[in-house]
Parts: sequence; C-alpha cells; structure tokens
Amino acid sequence: MSMLGHVSFGVRNLHRAAKFYDIVLKPLGYARLWSNDQGVGFGQPGKGDRLALFPRNDSSPPGPGFHLAFSAPHRAAVDAFYIAAVSAGAEDSGPPGVRPNYSPTYYAAFVIDPDGYKIEAVHQ
Repeated sequence: MSMLGHVSFGVRNLHRAAKFYDIVLKPLGYARLWSNDQGVGFGQPGKGDRLALFPRNDSSPPGPGFHLAFSAPHRAAVDAFYIAAVSAGAEDSGPPGVRPNYSPTYYAAFVIDPDGYKIEAVHQ
C-alpha cells in the first residue's frame, strides 16, 4: 500500500501542464488516466491516479523544501525523464546522477515544471 493516496497541483494553464506531464511521465511508465475541463489525472495504467492537476489562476507552488518524487523503474528512466522534461520546458534543478548524500543507491534528477513545482524522478 502506498503512503499517499494522491497529490494535487493547481496549474495556471491546464492544457499546457497536461501536455508537459504526458511527456515527462511517459518514460517512468505513468500515463494520463482521465481528463476533462476541470482537471487531469496521472498514474499507472489500470490503477488510480496519483497526481491530479486542476486549473487555478491564483496557484503558486509551495516554498523551498517541497518537491514531488516519482519512482522510476531504472536509471535509464530517470535519464529519459530529465531529457524529456528539459526538452518540454522544465528548468534544470539537478541533472541525473547518484546522490550519495541521500544513499549510495539513490539515482535521481530534479527539474522545475512550467508552473514552478519542483519534481524529481528517482530510482533506488
């Protein structure tokens, strides 16, 4: 059982955000599970959504210290996530690599999405 049921982000442009997450989550094995004018949900196909996006004109990301980490099935998926994210307009916040200050097996990449949310792909 997962500790968290899901996480929701408010985004300024739902179409842009949905397209961004379609691109960056694909290398990790996640996909858009539902969408309508009110929101978009992502997760593993055949399972419930774990990330939901909702349009909010007044949204702003949480402050320093907050980020969302997506599990990656292998290191190559972390690399592909990073390349896809930066190519889709994300800001680099830490290229793929081992983070020995976390653990000798912690391989991750960090980016900031177009709405300012810090996201990570990690394989341990």
